[in-house]
Amino acid sequence: MTGVTEAQVLDALRKVVATDHGRNVVELGMISGLVVKGSNVGFVLEVDPAAGTALEPLRKACEQAAAALPGVTSATVVMTAERAPGTRNAPSPAHTHSHGGHGHGRPAGNAADSTPGGPPQVGQKPAIPGIRSVIAVASGKGGVGKSTTAVNLALALQTLGLKAGLLDADIYGPSVPRMMGISGKPESPDGKRLLPMRGWGIPTMSMGYMVAEDTPMIWRGPMVMSALEQMLRDVAWGELDVLVVDLPPGTGDAQLTMAQRVPLAGAVIVSTPQDIALLDARKGLNMFRRVDVPVFGIIENMSYFCCPNCGHRSDIFSHGGARRTAGELGVDFLGELPLNMAIRETSDGGTPIVASQPGSDEAKAYLAIAEKVAAKLAAAPAQAGPRIVVE
Repeated sequence: MTGVTEAQVLDALRKVVATDHGRNVVELGMISGLVVKGSNVGFVLEVDPAAGTALEPLRKACEQAAAALPGVTSATVVMTAERAPGTRNAPSPAHTHSHGGHGHGRPAGNAADSTPGGPPQVGQKPAIPGIRSVIAVASGKGGVGKSTTAVNLALALQTLGLKAGLLDADIYGPSVPRMMGISGKPESPDGKRLLPMRGWGIPTMSMGYMVAEDTPMIWRGPMVMSALEQMLRDVAWGELDVLVVDLPPGTGDAQLTMAQRVPLAGAVIVSTPQDIALLDARKGLNMFRRVDVPVFGIIENMSYFCCPNCGHRSDIFSHGGARRTAGELGVDFLGELPLNMAIRETSDGGTPIVASQPGSDEAKAYLAIAEKVAAKLAAAPAQAGPRIVVE
């Protein structure tokens, strides 16, 4: 069967009329980010900020029109209120992100939900049903092994007896599907919530399940934030003790969305030992502090290299920098992870080392870190405040 095309989706959407304007959503320029991957369709519905959640029925109508096409098994529509229809190049002074019937309005540029002159209001962060704690794994820069750490940390927490899940919050460069060895598309039996994709015994969700691996996500900030909200709250996660969130590197939209909208239990920072990486790690750590997110500690990844032939140890990226930085910043040092070929090979192969080689020294290193994180989770109130894990 020939798959549905973008042209067919747009033709179907031309039958959906925005009653306030008397014209269809395609003609009004309300459709963007259209992606067709096999039998799955996804796109963004951009609406007038003044309308807020009143246009949720229009989002549903667009979703139903796309889902009704022959050959389409799922349609996902994200609604973002960044501009008024027909004003594609005219940014509004404020924007609202609508998700699943909830409107979150905020003047552009606010860094956190807060009262004037006061700290962020943690109590305003709605809990995620069924999930006891959420932690974020983050890094100040890319290339330090954040996703590898997040994947193996989630599996190590599962090994300790916790019911763990894994959310890939890197919209632009999702890694979890490949690292977990998972392929295919998530299903939505009720048309409202997606079923997570499972691998190595844990539920996962990633934008990588929605689009082809080599497809660039050319999305603006509001689209990213709406997508993250939906992957968090429109997924049937079930009952979890902890959801590990693999954040993208840096201190941008994804990190702010997690800090503002999710009751994070804590943050884990991942860095290599070299000075340049630690400078960026400090920025990430300080960002979480500014938005009132507890930092569980720092992990030193690629801490050392031992030759597999002669056993000689080399500190390729220096050594001990993360431990010193943790001491200077007053946070815990969670542990060292080696620069090791087996970790790289198992990650690339979709067989994470904690699951595929549980008796290895590398897996034991991840497990030791997970024990420290689990102890901090046990001491933290369930969904009572921000929680982030940084890499």
